[in-house]
Amino acid sequence: MCGIVGYIGKRDVAPLLLEGLQRLEYRGYDSAGIVVSSPKSPALKMVKAKGRVRELEARVPKRFAGTTGIAHTRWATHGAPSDANAHPHLDAENQVAVVHNGIIDNASELRAKLTADGVEFLSETDTEVLTHLIARSQAVTLEDKVRETVRLVEGTYGIAVLHAEFPDRIVVARNGSPVVLGIGEKEMFVASDVAALVSHTRQVVTLEDGEMATLKADDFRTFTTEGSTTSSTPTIVEWEAESYDMGGHDTYMHKEISEQAEAVDRVLRGRIDDRFSTVHLGGLNLDARDARGVRRVKILGCGTSYHAGQIGAQLIEELARIPADAEPASEFRYRNPVVDPDTLYVAVSQSGETYDVLAAVQELKRKGARVLGVVNVVGSAIARETDGGVYVHAGPEVCVVSTKCFTNTVVSFALLALHLGRIRDLSVADGKRIIAGLRKLPAQISEILAGEAEIEKLAADYADAKSMMFIGRVRGYPVAREASLKLKEISYIHAEAYPASELKHGPLALIEPAMPTVAIVPDDDLLEKNRAALEEIKARDGRILAVAHQEQPKADHTIVVPKNEDELDSILLGIPLQLLAYHAALALGRDIDKPRNLAKSVTVE
Repeated sequence: MCGIVGYIGKRDVAPLLLEGLQRLEYRGYDSAGIVVSSPKSPALKMVKAKGRVRELEARVPKRFAGTTGIAHTRWATHGAPSDANAHPHLDAENQVAVVHNGIIDNASELRAKLTADGVEFLSETDTEVLTHLIARSQAVTLEDKVRETVRLVEGTYGIAVLHAEFPDRIVVARNGSPVVLGIGEKEMFVASDVAALVSHTRQVVTLEDGEMATLKADDFRTFTTEGSTTSSTPTIVEWEAESYDMGGHDTYMHKEISEQAEAVDRVLRGRIDDRFSTVHLGGLNLDARDARGVRRVKILGCGTSYHAGQIGAQLIEELARIPADAEPASEFRYRNPVVDPDTLYVAVSQSGETYDVLAAVQELKRKGARVLGVVNVVGSAIARETDGGVYVHAGPEVCVVSTKCFTNTVVSFALLALHLGRIRDLSVADGKRIIAGLRKLPAQISEILAGEAEIEKLAADYADAKSMMFIGRVRGYPVAREASLKLKEISYIHAEAYPASELKHGPLALIEPAMPTVAIVPDDDLLEKNRAALEEIKARDGRILAVAHQEQPKADHTIVVPKNEDELDSILLGIPLQLLAYHAALALGRDIDKPRNLAKSVTVE
């Protein structure tokens, strides 16, 4: 993995592909490459470079003409970052070029067979296996060569293929890794993400798993890996190209943090039903009878989505009084879970393509479970595979680390919890109270963001820490976990999160002046319990930064946030800690939008 771009038409292809790669830089990558050709000059010309797209661009010769091409940004899975391991990969005769997202599980076995047949490999990647298999295929058409190859491989792939003998086409295939076709006027595009397409076309076709496509300049067709034709009607992408620009901010992360008030307003818009003190979630496909039959809710996500799911589980328990919990999707499917017909499963993913979550959804569906999706990308794989769900409407999120999508996901869970609660036993009065709290959120988020300058000063005080501890109780604990993750992701400061109640069971051994503690201290029924934890830390000379609804006497510093309803406070308490992580990383000179070793949309295991 990580980013694929392709084009066939009449325009000079190299600038288009480089622009597309730049649009995909947010996904995280370590090298990049490009191959071009044309019907008049079908020989494949390739340039690759370890590092950023700008380094690839600097290597592209002035004479690099072509009207067809594929390009890639790679995030290493097989082999260290290097020019040789960068995509695309060519065969020995320079006839076939392949770019690939995913992992070929049986690559070692296939490589051994090809090596025994005399093939010499130039890279350590699993992708190069595909190149040689396609080149050695005896099939007549390129489509059949690719079809024959993908039948031999096990694992996940989104691939785009050029062949010098078929200069009028690009052939693509998908199994578990996104492939999106862009439909233009006498030109066609392909990408792993619509971000690379929207400046040229908003008409797209998203391939399903087990589906292939042939792109020609004036046409496209889709079909299965078995050869049968499929029908694909283009849909219109709702996001404009401008949504992917920085909009005057220095980084995408800062832009996206600043957009949260507007994003939350968007996820609420048109969904609140004042007459019945509830919300409308038309995409759930879950009627009142089915909702009342739910005995348990299990939420599955990874990373930030998992933390949002933890808050969501608490909201569902509190408002709907249904037992609920969250679990990492990456662990769930490997522990042979008991799938209960009375359990409602909820899959959470910003991209809607996260492989661990998608694989868990597919396993649940195979076992007959009802699964809902909470995703940001309309038409994504998880959105298509689930029985229904909620779109979080955060808009494009370009920074590798998630901020506004996390917030909107939690708000979406509040809507789901309110919906289920009002179907069950939540009173009209409580419904009105929660709705009033939801409506306050955008203004309260704006109030928090207005205090950024003070948070920036605090971040400078804490950026020299080698390690930090984050603590919270019940509603505050998932907030602490997400804040800890944010700091780790972009500042590279080691951080751990614990329930405040667990301090005395081991973590207190770490407390010293050099180990600051960030404490989540809401004004709720656990306020005094949380203050007792601060006393324990202070008694051991620990530095404390509190995030609270009022100044905390035992804290060295307090970030005061506005109070909402107890159930909704988690949504607000984490926002200043996004800014804390951001400004700590900025003070340390980190590459905030593209943190090391990470990718935005993780479509491999």
